[in-house]
Amino acid sequence: MHTISQYQEIINNHFDHLKTIKDPKNLYEPIDYILSLGGKRMRPVLTLMTAEIFNASYEKAINAATAVEVFHNFSLIHDDIMDDAPLRRGNQTVHEKWDLNTGILSGDAMLILAYQFFESYEPTVFQKLAKLFSKTALEVCEGQQYDVDFETRDDVTIPEYLKMIEYKTAVLVGAAMKMGAIVSETSNENANLIYDFGLNLGIAFQLQDDYLDAFGDPETFGKQVGGDIIENKKTYLYLKALEFSEEEDKEQLLHLFSIQPNDNINKIDSVKDIFMSSGAANATQEAIKNYTMKAFETLDKMDVSNDKKNILRAFGEKLMKRNV
Repeated sequence: MHTISQYQEIINNHFDHLKTIKDPKNLYEPIDYILSLGGKRMRPVLTLMTAEIFNASYEKAINAATAVEVFHNFSLIHDDIMDDAPLRRGNQTVHEKWDLNTGILSGDAMLILAYQFFESYEPTVFQKLAKLFSKTALEVCEGQQYDVDFETRDDVTIPEYLKMIEYKTAVLVGAAMKMGAIVSETSNENANLIYDFGLNLGIAFQLQDDYLDAFGDPETFGKQVGGDIIENKKTYLYLKALEFSEEEDKEQLLHLFSIQPNDNINKIDSVKDIFMSSGAANATQEAIKNYTMKAFETLDKMDVSNDKKNILRAFGEKLMKRNV
């Protein structure tokens, strides 16, 4: 087994040498560009790690890991277009650096390229990978549509919100891990359990992201604290606050999430006060803990050594100990 940082180095070196440049250059240069922007690349790391958890070499999983990362970056290009985002990882987004049509077409090409990385596997493994990938890719699109729909709805429920973050974020974490299991040709039970591990950890991670957006340390969080509040995003915190608040606080919260004031500081502070006083902040932390524990419960049923279970547990604990 390798460490997380070693897997990251392996993936980074792999992508440094993975060049797709060919004609027409205006199709392939944006693909190389978005893949060169890096990031933590945790999803492909999880594919490599899972392969070794189930006694295969990471080299056997490198193409599946590449497919996961190429697909993830395809989704980012199209998400940035939908959000009209100017920056991605501190650099110009593809549609800003080139144009809208290039962003759409290069993104489309990345989705097809992702499938091509499965072609190195023998038929049985290829079929399992492609089936899982198709299911996951469709769910990610569904999650994105739910997210868009929620922007204009005032009746979003907590089960709907949890389904949205499961599809938009968590299924790709689960799939990345299950692909490592498929490549290793472990049992179907192990493959399904590692998927559930990744899925529940992915939900916990996104809920924690919601929490840190409001209550995180600006020095360590890496994003603007209060960004979701400024954008009136209906997060788990917000929905729990509506559920728990007295009528006066509920009306104030609804009002604050219907405006875009010049002074966002007061808005952020007022909303955070309601999140705290209503009990929504504590409820969110409890949900994070519950989903993390659900992930860890799958380890008890997994047919691997205790040492490897401990590696997965340590990874989950590290992931969920971001600074607040």
